[in-house]
Amino acid sequence: MCDKKKGLILMLALLLGSLAVYAADDPNEETEEPQNKLTKYLEDNGIDFAASTTHIIQSNVKGGLSTHRKKGRYTGRYDLEFTFDGQKILGLENSMFYTHVRGSWPNEGGIDPYAVGSYFGVNTNAYGNRAFDVVEAWYQQGFADNKFQLRIGKIDLTCGFECTGSYVSFDCSRYANCEISQFMNGALVNNPTIPFPYEGLGAIGMYNPVEWWYISAGIADAQADFRETGFRTTFHDEDYFFSIAETGFLTEIDSARGKMPGAYRFGMWYDPQPKSHSDSEKLYRDDNGYYLSFDQMLYKENPDDEQGLGAFFRYGYAPSKTNDLTNFVSAGLQYQGLFEGRDDDVLGFGFAQGCLSDKAKDSYTENGETVYEVYYNAQLTPNLSVTPSIQYIVNPGGANTSDATVLALRVHLSL
Repeated sequence: MCDKKKGLILMLALLLGSLAVYAADDPNEETEEPQNKLTKYLEDNGIDFAASTTHIIQSNVKGGLSTHRKKGRYTGRYDLEFTFDGQKILGLENSMFYTHVRGSWPNEGGIDPYAVGSYFGVNTNAYGNRAFDVVEAWYQQGFADNKFQLRIGKIDLTCGFECTGSYVSFDCSRYANCEISQFMNGALVNNPTIPFPYEGLGAIGMYNPVEWWYISAGIADAQADFRETGFRTTFHDEDYFFSIAETGFLTEIDSARGKMPGAYRFGMWYDPQPKSHSDSEKLYRDDNGYYLSFDQMLYKENPDDEQGLGAFFRYGYAPSKTNDLTNFVSAGLQYQGLFEGRDDDVLGFGFAQGCLSDKAKDSYTENGETVYEVYYNAQLTPNLSVTPSIQYIVNPGGANTSDATVLALRVHLSL
């Protein structure tokens, strides 16, 4: 059976399941959402399980490389997440184990190579044809009343910690960090000037001595490959370790309808691997850069939910002799519950611009690439959301290519 058929069958099965659960829920009864006995049993014994699948149809309708090529228009993925409570299972206070399994399809890996040619990538869900990858597997332990948290194992440096209601460590954002529910363009998911390695072996720690301030640092295998366990790339003749440090302060602005959270992050990174910009054959070691990442809720509708308006901002710098992308900025807005009766729906707008190295003029004819994206995440049932999106890419790939317009529809199903 081809990858597309398998993906569509999986989507249909989960869609029917989510609709059945939704239909079974009596809105007149003040009860919790239905859970099957196995899920309830696992939760009672310290195991939290989550499963989801995401399906995206994308098409370049104007400009770019081509508006006719169909390769990569459909992509899908599934995610399985297991969280084990160390206190319930082993009696270890403030501890947890986490495992994330992911698969994806088909092999094309999105429309970028065939239709758009974007530098940032218009679909961060496109991982190619992968049946089963353990992309994260780590242990976390809290110390000093959980003010210091240490995580070790196979980790994703972009996932971070929850700290006073916000996410920190590293380059996190409340409004622009999740490709399965928020923006799809890579420039609006993470800061592309930071050379984050793939999920691999490493360790990160976060110290939060007071509610409004934290400091965090991490180190990970710079040559990691999410398709492997990480031991081969971490422990061999050429050992390169990417390191990153971040500090920031957290806000809770008082309003008539409750506190409005925010986070202001400042970070630096170091990558020892030999590298250079695209036009140079000479390699340089000890690459480094810095970044900013801010998000703040600006308006709150109700004291007991997340409805309201929020904003985000990012900036990043990387040296031109070792990187093609030297300066980056992004900003945007998100409103949850904009329309009456649609309290969980989210409307988002984002802008991103990257400046390419002056030293790589042979590889890039333009100074950079600019992205605009608007999406509307409609929560149809507690388990099903549908997100139409439109992206406008100026100078795709930093080349003399006509501006591209990309339309997309994303369906996310969870159990």
